[in-house]
Amino acid sequence: MPTYRVTEAATLLGVSDDTVRRWIDSGRLVSTRDAAGHHEVDGVALARVAQELGTDPEPGSDHRSTRNRFRGIVTRVVRDTVMAQVELQAGPYRVVSLISREAADQLGLEPGVVAVASVKATNVAVEHVEIG
Repeated sequence: MPTYRVTEAATLLGVSDDTVRRWIDSGRLVSTRDAAGHHEVDGVALARVAQELGTDPEPGSDHRSTRNRFRGIVTRVVRDTVMAQVELQAGPYRVVSLISREAADQLGLEPGVVAVASVKATNVAVEHVEIG
């Protein structure tokens, strides 16, 4: 199960590090401590909070992606025998893509994993991104 440092979690949620720490202290986000004593935020819990925070952007706001790429956290993957529906929360945007089950499996797409959705016309490609 993936875990994220406070700064990584804050970036994915579009909030400050301090906000993430407050949410850990209040129990809104689940975390453990690594050997150095740093918080590690549970990826599934992070995906759940990302979904809660996901709202439609304000009308007239200037939210833009860089080259039509949305970096976010996978919040849900529904697989059948051939296809997979992948949901990604990228800041205020919820992106849903249908890809082959084989691709979803090879990319290791599961709730809590960081991924990038690339949008071109009406097609969305989702790829797993390593943080580091």
